[in-house]
Amino acid sequence: MYTIGQVSEMFGLPISTLRYYDKEGLFPGLERQSGIRRFSERELEALRVIECLKRSGLEIKDIKQFMAWCTEGPATYPDRKRLFEARRQVVEEELSHLQKTLDMLKFKCWYYETAIRDGGEELIRAMLPDKLPPEIRAWYDNAHNG
Repeated sequence: MYTIGQVSEMFGLPISTLRYYDKEGLFPGLERQSGIRRFSERELEALRVIECLKRSGLEIKDIKQFMAWCTEGPATYPDRKRLFEARRQVVEEELSHLQKTLDMLKFKCWYYETAIRDGGEELIRAMLPDKLPPEIRAWYDNAHNG
């Protein structure tokens, strides 16, 4: 069993956030001893899922719905699965956008490193886009498509 302070430290969350989650009913089985919250492995796993869903862009009201489904039992498995599939899709799209951003940053770092080394951009421009080295071309293509 863990105290709220220990859980706060483990997850890097303010104690006020953990109290808010508790107040919102996100830890339905949370034990209290003399009024002190005691977090078990069950609450830690719930918190991992809550934080995952939050990072995926889900709002607290929707996370509450998920937690309610969990207490309702196996009949809600399809609902829970749909929720995670939808969040996975959102995160995969975000990752794709971030990869384009990262590839542009990598390309531009290479571009300016090369321009500094060469004393100008003329040789680089002559390579665009078909004569770029393969790795650089992959970054360029991904950053410039879509």
